[in-house]
Amino acid sequence: MFSYYGGKTNVVKHYPKPINNKIIEPFCGSARYSLEHWENEVLLVDKYPVIVDIWNYLKNCSEKDILSLPILKKGQTLDEFNFDCDAQKNLMGFIIGFGSVRPRNKATMWVEHRPNGINFSLKRIASNLHKIRHWEVIQGSFESIENEKATWFVDPPYQLGGQHYVHGTSEIDFKKLSDWCKNREGQTIVCENTNADWMDFKPLVSQKGIKGVTTECIWTNEN
Repeated sequence: MFSYYGGKTNVVKHYPKPINNKIIEPFCGSARYSLEHWENEVLLVDKYPVIVDIWNYLKNCSEKDILSLPILKKGQTLDEFNFDCDAQKNLMGFIIGFGSVRPRNKATMWVEHRPNGINFSLKRIASNLHKIRHWEVIQGSFESIENEKATWFVDPPYQLGGQHYVHGTSEIDFKKLSDWCKNREGQTIVCENTNADWMDFKPLVSQKGIKGVTTECIWTNEN
């Protein structure tokens, strides 16, 4: 729906499909896996209240609300426009930030490099609103989620590289998270990269990014 640091847009189709009717994302971010399988019952959880507020705003807003948002030019700031609520402004902050960990206020060179980028993003969001009306979104940490049979898509800040998030690597006890993942009921899919050692991760897919080729890895309790 919106751009966020560490999003899985380019690799989401490589992950195992859910085998349970419910998907739970304990570190939801932009929730690309749930959006790929949106027909399921979905529970999104995140510690960052800005992310939670944006998702709850999107659940309840209209296509008109989204399509009426401003198309910024380079150098313009969100403070120059009126917004209905903080969540709406923060959503725009991620759209103009493109892959940032926090909402930005000022439109950067990205809007020049992709002159139709904001318009494209708004149309994409508006066209997907119907998919998320039934989702549940709550603020909290992974420890607070009741264990139940579901497909658990666990995409935490990465052990090496996840320090940039507002609630980043330094807040995670990876030994505790590893034990927690192994004890989930149902299907569990855990995301990481090749530098992680807190679970027995296996390579999934390589992709070329700004910093070169990286390899996404997973741990799963299925064959």
